[in-house]
Amino acid sequence: MKTFTAYVEWDPETELYVGIVPGIVGAHSQGASLDELQRNLKEVLELCLEEYAGPVEDLPRFVGLQQIELAV
Repeated sequence: MKTFTAYVEWDPETELYVGIVPGIVGAHSQGASLDELQRNLKEVLELCLEEYAGPVEDLPRFVGLQQIELAV
């Protein structure tokens, strides 16, 4: 079993949670709740990995987040 990390945002315009798994092309989805988003991301991630030709160990791995402060 492998654990993937998703970056999640709240979109006030659509009133949906939006998630993306960094480094996995096409691994993004949305949901009305965090539980729905997690189910949707799991499904799309499984589909993306079916299309991936290489070993899972060669996929990019999540390292962390950085906040950048700007005076705007």
